[in-house]
Amino acid sequence: MRLFVSTCFLIASAACQAQASDPNIHITAARSSLTGQWEGTLEYLDYGANQWFGIPVKTRIEDQGDGATIIRKSDFDDGPVIGNVRITSVELFEKSTSTVAVGTFRKGRAVETSKYQVRLDDGAADAQNWTMIEETLGRDDNRPAMIRLTTVRKGISIETLKQVDFQDDDKAEWLSRNRTRLTRIGD
Repeated sequence: MRLFVSTCFLIASAACQAQASDPNIHITAARSSLTGQWEGTLEYLDYGANQWFGIPVKTRIEDQGDGATIIRKSDFDDGPVIGNVRITSVELFEKSTSTVAVGTFRKGRAVETSKYQVRLDDGAADAQNWTMIEETLGRDDNRPAMIRLTTVRKGISIETLKQVDFQDDDKAEWLSRNRTRLTRIGD
């Protein structure tokens, strides 16, 4: 009996170590856990007042069943002149390189494509509680910038903070640009 319990413990420990040594397993599970309907706010930082101002947003995230592709559709009201805005993103996770390729579509704008290096913070507890960091060299406000998206999931809530470090100045600083704060409302 003692040998059986020890053997089971060793097998379980090896399985846990194998899973911990491959962070992509956790990234795939974390991304898949986003599937469903979400509601909340899209917020922008007013630098002068140092306050966040937000507008309501609804997001639907659909896992395409291949362990790599997610479609994200977000709707928000951009005021009386523009009205409802729908932003659709198609994301493809490449496990071997820990990258996410993203194509973003919005009526009246050119299609945007980017590729983010993605990692999960070491403190990820499970597929419902984690922090994911995505970084890329791109453009923001028509300036070259390192772009960082930090998504924190805590149960039924997720928050994504977009920060930029402009590359055309001598400063090495991350500036907060916007954030999305969502709560799951359904599958």
